[in-house]
Amino acid sequence: MIDTIQAAILGLLQGITELFPISSLGHSVILPRLFGWNLDQNAPSFLTFLIATHLATAIVLFVFFLRDWIEIFKGLGRSLRDRKIGSSDTYAKLGWLLVLGTVPAGILGLVLEKPIRTLFASPLIAAAFLVVNGLVLFAAERLRSRDQPKAAVQPADASASDAQIATLSWKQALGIGAAQAAALVPGISRSGSSMVGGLLSGLTNENAARFSFLLATPIIGAAALLKLPAVFGPDMADERGAFLVGAVAAAVAAWFSTKFLLRFFETRTLMPFAIYCLVGGVVYFALLLFIG
Repeated sequence: MIDTIQAAILGLLQGITELFPISSLGHSVILPRLFGWNLDQNAPSFLTFLIATHLATAIVLFVFFLRDWIEIFKGLGRSLRDRKIGSSDTYAKLGWLLVLGTVPAGILGLVLEKPIRTLFASPLIAAAFLVVNGLVLFAAERLRSRDQPKAAVQPADASASDAQIATLSWKQALGIGAAQAAALVPGISRSGSSMVGGLLSGLTNENAARFSFLLATPIIGAAALLKLPAVFGPDMADERGAFLVGAVAAAVAAWFSTKFLLRFFETRTLMPFAIYCLVGGVVYFALLLFIG
């Protein structure tokens, strides 16, 4: 069983690492082992706990971008009513980009989630893939700075940011959505993968992060809702208090993480996170080998 303190710590960890491009699943696999916690990470109770924290994160993202989502739903409604996307209808285009970006990760997640997590869900492998995640972030920033030297100019407000995101092509949105599926492997970041896809598609760091957070909301929320009945199953009755503590902790951390990262990426890049993943992955791998 997971206790209240462990739930609070893991909830905070999930709320931060789900949005920071450093892999929430990887840290959920690595750190309990380093802390010496006797948790069975393949047990139904632990997986159900992760569902609760992910749902809390998705709800926070939806509320944080509520104005955007209202405009997106209106835009989708207009496009369905008119049977076309208006050339100047930013939010109709953005809405369908999000739908398209959600499809590949949703399908691959349903088909491959269990076999991939079973195959790769060991702390050592997660630490190794954390290094891979760092290399991907580093390479993406190098390519972006070489090919798009003027990308540091930032839109003035949320509407301008959404307008730039809506210039993505359907093919680019599909690619960014497919990149999310890499996060099924512990150590590879969902937000990092989608941000990399956004950068390589011509978005600025800020707008790549913004699109990543918008794209995360349906994919995380839908995955959590599909498994939500497990939270209310009779086998989980003794642990619901810990689940609630973890979910609240994740929600608080996700809110401040989103606010911080949007401000951070106005002027900065993925490089600090690339360095953390490279150094942290190596250090975690060595510590895990040491403790056996």
